[in-house]
Amino acid sequence: MKRYAKLYWLYAKNHFKVMMEYRMDFLIGVLSVFGQQFAALFFLSIVFRHIESLNGWGFYEILFIYGIAFLGRAIHHIFFDNLWTIGWQYIRTGNLDRILMRPVNPLFQIIAERVQQDGFGQLLIGGSVLWLASNELGMVWNVIDYLVLLVMVLASGMIYIAVNLFFATFSFWMIDSLPVVFAVFSLSDFARYPMTIYSKVIMFVLTYVIPFGFTAFYPAMYFFEGRGFTLFALATPFVAAFSLILAYRFWLFGLRSFASTGS
Repeated sequence: MKRYAKLYWLYAKNHFKVMMEYRMDFLIGVLSVFGQQFAALFFLSIVFRHIESLNGWGFYEILFIYGIAFLGRAIHHIFFDNLWTIGWQYIRTGNLDRILMRPVNPLFQIIAERVQQDGFGQLLIGGSVLWLASNELGMVWNVIDYLVLLVMVLASGMIYIAVNLFFATFSFWMIDSLPVVFAVFSLSDFARYPMTIYSKVIMFVLTYVIPFGFTAFYPAMYFFEGRGFTLFALATPFVAAFSLILAYRFWLFGLRSFASTGS
């Protein structure tokens, strides 16, 4: 573990050195994320200018759910964004051969080769949104609540990572599974809203098939008294761990099926 921590630090340091050579590009990347997230929040505010609640859910309750989603997605975006490129950057081009020749876990190398700096903007927005929403809702926080929030946010990030890795692994058979990953990830937008506004079919899919419900809605339910779904909220870390284990085992299965571009 110590060895991998040192290696990751070296990868990250070199990556940021490269980014600092193109500081304007770095700044534009961060600002673009700010723009994307503010656009989503602006749309939400426009909706609530015309309605008082959405199926019984108020603006700041939904904003709180948004905040958890932003934080979980930021963890994935900053540290694991390179999973998107497995098909077209590594398998199709033969770069995976280079990685497999090194005495280091190949998945670790793919992850460590890219740190997405613009995700820090998303992290900042998520924290700000969560703080604003909790203040407006009159939430009183204690040490346990902060620890639970940390666990929930980390679990949210793990689920994003697991879903990305699982569907990116199809690149071993499809050459490039990026369109599939994009299509699946678009479902995560549904999880930013209360699950109770959807049909039972959508709730089932986002709970038991592709567990995006555990990236925002169910974790938020731990902090909303009287809203229900407490058991689902408490199950969030276990769902995250199971999803990550399943995705990694599927990755190992795909890796065993890999045929070098030079073979």
